[in-house]
Amino acid sequence: MKEKKETQESKYIQQHLANERTYLAWIRTAIAIIGIGFLATTLHYNTPLVDIYDQTLAIFISIFSLLLGLLTIVLATLIYLRNRKNINTQTFHSSFKLIIFMTTVIAFILLVFAIYYLVL
Repeated sequence: MKEKKETQESKYIQQHLANERTYLAWIRTAIAIIGIGFLATTLHYNTPLVDIYDQTLAIFISIFSLLLGLLTIVLATLIYLRNRKNINTQTFHSSFKLIIFMTTVIAFILLVFAIYYLVL
């Protein structure tokens, strides 16, 4: 029977699995953000009040959410790859900039939603 050789990554299995779970959580977040855009469009076109201002705002929210969701996927992938490398080289540093950025953007989207639905 052939003996299996220990790899560099096998020394840090728990950290790599945690990194993968975090990546998948970011992907779920991105899908939710994109869903917000579809929700804005769907709710907008199901309301009787339709004017150019409403249409523009709904389209803006939809496009912004789609782009933000795609950006989240790209950033999550880059951070996953960076963390993978840092775990293997034992130079890992936690990242807080993405968390602050995403929190700010989500709060902005919710604020726009609140203003949009309070004005209607």
